[in-house]
This record gives sequence, C-alpha cells and structure tokens, in this order.
Amino acid sequence: MTKFALRYALAFILLVPAQGVVFNHMILFGWAVPMVFVWLIVSLPLTVGTNLSVLLGFLTGFGVDIFCDTPGVNALCCTLLAFGRKPLYHLYASYDDDLGGRAPSSASMGHVSYVKYILTAAAIYCGLVFTVEAFQLFNFKLWLLRVAASTIYTFVMLYALDCLAPRRAQ
Repeated sequence: MTKFALRYALAFILLVPAQGVVFNHMILFGWAVPMVFVWLIVSLPLTVGTNLSVLLGFLTGFGVDIFCDTPGVNALCCTLLAFGRKPLYHLYASYDDDLGGRAPSSASMGHVSYVKYILTAAAIYCGLVFTVEAFQLFNFKLWLLRVAASTIYTFVMLYALDCLAPRRAQ
C-alpha cells in the first residue's frame, strides 16, 4: 500500500499541474482538449475500494479545478468516473482479473480490452465535462464535436502514457 501511495502521489504531483499548465493549452482545432489526468483514475488498481477511489477521484478533480479555474466541474466528473471505474473495467475484463491487485493496463488486460476500457472512460469523462461546462445543449453539433474530438485526443494521450509507464514484474 505504501508503494501505491507513493506512486499515486508522484503521478498526482506530475499530472495535475501539467494538465493546468501544458495540456490545457494543447487545443486542437479549437475543439479538442486532452484530459491526461484521467489516467490517475483509470489506472487505479482494482483492489482499491470504491470509497478510496471516489476520494482520490474527487481530490484529483479538485486539484485540476484549482489549476484550471473551473469551479467544481472536474471534481464532479472525476468523482463520477472514479465511482464507475470498476463496473466499466468489468465490461471488458472478467471478474477473476481483479484478484491479482494489478492496475488496468495494456499488459494486464490485453491491448484490445484496454483500448475499449480507456476509450469508454475518455468518452464518459469528456461527455460529462462538456455537458456540465455548457449546462445546455442548444448547440448539439458543437457539443458532439467537442466531445468526440476530445475523446479521441484524450484516448491517444492516455494510451501513449500507458506505453510510457514503467512495468512491474508480475
């Protein structure tokens, strides 16, 4: 548990400020924003309980809200994503896979299942963020374009981050 806490704290210290300072300014075509900090939530080991994952999701979102000046938007969406991450994982992997205490990754789930997992998580998160941010659907085409473009951009960044993450011997 101590290794997990140190790894999560280090990733939090690196990704949350990087989201506010770097990734929020990497906007493609005025629509797509990569939400790289979502990796902190989707990569939590499955042995982490729901209460702790929801707390970590809230703290992650709150940290991003502080850096990005978005009052509560990311805290709400990260909390909801953290709450649903285990059922989302079990859509693409069997229930026996979470007994080893491994974190979801392309190495532990397989590439196809992991791609589906992070693509779905990115779509849910981007849909939530842009819905809460706009708080209206009067321009449905623009909302759909922003959600789709940000989902793809976030997916690419999350998959790249997974490929760069160091692997533990299993």
